[in-house]
Amino acid sequence: MNVTKEARLVNTERAKAIVGQLTLEEKVFLMSGSVTWEELVNSMAIGQHYNYVPYAAGGNERLGVPSMRFCDGPRGVVCGDKGTCFPVPMCRGASFDTQLEEEIGHAIGREIRGHGGNLFGGVCINLPYNPGWGRSQEVYGEESFALGQMGSALVRGVQDEGVIACIKHYAFNSMELSRFNVSVDCDRRTEREVYLPHFKDCIDAGAASVMSAYNLYKGTHCGHSDYLLRKVLKEEWGFDGFVISDFVWGVLDTEEAANGGMDIEMCHTKFFGDKLVEAVKAGDVSETRIDEAAMRIIRTLFAFEDAYRDSGKAYDTSHIGCKDHIALALKAAQEGITLLKNQNSLLPLDKGGIKKIAVLGKLGDRENIGDHGSSRVYPEYVVTPLQGISAMLPNSEVIYYNGEDLEHAKSIAGEADAVVFVVGYDCNDEGEYVATNEEHNYMANAGGDRKSLGLHADETALIQAVGPVNSNSTVVLIGGNTILMTEWMDCVSAILMAYYPGQEGGTAIAQILFGDINPSGKLPYVLPYKESDLPQVEWETDHQFYEYYHGYAKLEKEGVAPLLPYGFGLSYTTFAYDKASFATDGDTVTATVQLTNTGTREGTEVVQMYVGFQNSQLDRPVKLLRGFRRITLAPGETQTVSISCPVEKLKYFNVHTGDFELEHMEYPVYIGASASNADLLTGTVSL
Repeated sequence: MNVTKEARLVNTERAKAIVGQLTLEEKVFLMSGSVTWEELVNSMAIGQHYNYVPYAAGGNERLGVPSMRFCDGPRGVVCGDKGTCFPVPMCRGASFDTQLEEEIGHAIGREIRGHGGNLFGGVCINLPYNPGWGRSQEVYGEESFALGQMGSALVRGVQDEGVIACIKHYAFNSMELSRFNVSVDCDRRTEREVYLPHFKDCIDAGAASVMSAYNLYKGTHCGHSDYLLRKVLKEEWGFDGFVISDFVWGVLDTEEAANGGMDIEMCHTKFFGDKLVEAVKAGDVSETRIDEAAMRIIRTLFAFEDAYRDSGKAYDTSHIGCKDHIALALKAAQEGITLLKNQNSLLPLDKGGIKKIAVLGKLGDRENIGDHGSSRVYPEYVVTPLQGISAMLPNSEVIYYNGEDLEHAKSIAGEADAVVFVVGYDCNDEGEYVATNEEHNYMANAGGDRKSLGLHADETALIQAVGPVNSNSTVVLIGGNTILMTEWMDCVSAILMAYYPGQEGGTAIAQILFGDINPSGKLPYVLPYKESDLPQVEWETDHQFYEYYHGYAKLEKEGVAPLLPYGFGLSYTTFAYDKASFATDGDTVTATVQLTNTGTREGTEVVQMYVGFQNSQLDRPVKLLRGFRRITLAPGETQTVSISCPVEKLKYFNVHTGDFELEHMEYPVYIGASASNADLLTGTVSL
């Protein structure tokens, strides 16, 4: 059921006719979250977690207008206590698999309908200016192009199940501790070329709802911003759906929010409702503005409810946390987990040769699926790394120790055939943050932005002391974004980045360690030698300026070599790139290459296309990702791979004309295995 923009617009006149029959109070009710503050407090007091049931807004029984019923995400559906917990989007971003992400969208859509919901508030596509942002685990990486591609895939999958996809948090939201009061600023080119394109990509893919951000942009709350919500989103981009506020603190003024383009205050009503009715009667808010919001809401809800009804599908609770969805979660972990080091081909470990294995580190036997904020999912079970390894080796001795006593850990490691360190972060280190206070302490959670991008000191000491004791040592990293490795990477032979790999994460980790699965994930961010190579952020501040450059583009522009480049990831096989060619028809740029599996086992490679801007008369990146494809090959197999990029994606924003424009020049084009020039074949096209 493809609920396209065209399908939604068909309902415009129908929606307008209904708006004409509504009283002012009924129209404003459509714009108002229906969950009372008391209901929020009481539900949590009796043990029901946040969003245990879909949160409703609006609806009109008299005229047959359905309510909007919100379910949060993005690693699965937050509602209930048995939902499928997928890997966090950062792990899924490492797969570079848009087809799989669309399948995950379908599964999430089915589970939402099973809960009785009709809106998924979990398409999180904010761009981390610095990887220490606590909620960066909820997004697909540091690259705007990849964010747009992966987010659009999730939108398509969710909406094909008759569920409205809500993209968030619009916009410039990539700080946690200061998210309620920080005003973000940047220049116009940075705004349009770096921080807004992925939102537009998802709008162009058909996203029917947008959630505003808590933070301010250029001194105006994003939930009140006439520039962001009306001028850019609704007028310039032609967005036909509705805007909802981030919850509780996303609207802070009745007139500013309503006049700025906010359509629904969520999840309970504080500034809309009666206050908005009075503002209209007083002439502070035009009733025309109310009519527009009501029409957008009704039009969108009708389109999706009609599509779901007409599809003949009727998803019930049997789809929630079902075996097929859990299998999909396992596949996502298998594809996303990234092999960063494999000295002397230590991995995969030989199951038959392992009689005793040591699992060290406090995260080894922890159910660690991400932060405990609004994205928290409650699956029926979680497979820990220790459980996954133990299940893989039923006839071997598996020893677990948290590593507190280094001498004891060294003794264990010295007697083992192999050692696996499981280290990194959990919900206490990073994640959504709401400060504890007497009034709202039921919502308080740990997390926040990271103070450091390195491991905890005790974990670093554990690896440094124990790693050299056993040459068959592997580190498995758990975390939502960049984890620096410079201090300890030489102490072990192999390193896996597992991110937060979901409820079947321990299974996937073991499958990769022992070769049942060939790793194929690629880093969705650059890994620097040191933190100072990245943009610096004051996490607790009232003002933050975002520069034009961040991530791999910043390092390359400044000539700083990374420890590992963006898009890097090893495999248990090898690939060769040959016979690259590059062409353009004026509308697209295409890179073609012959890819051969030169190893001894089947493997999957993520082929990446970059376009360079060295010949620009402006300050532009050296090169940027502009396409990718996953290719699976048998040993010795060769396949011709072509990747195309719309020329539209090569344009820059002209601040004088207010338009995106193409520079007519020679563009270097690259195709290969990562952003490193050493991994790329290159040519040129002229436009």
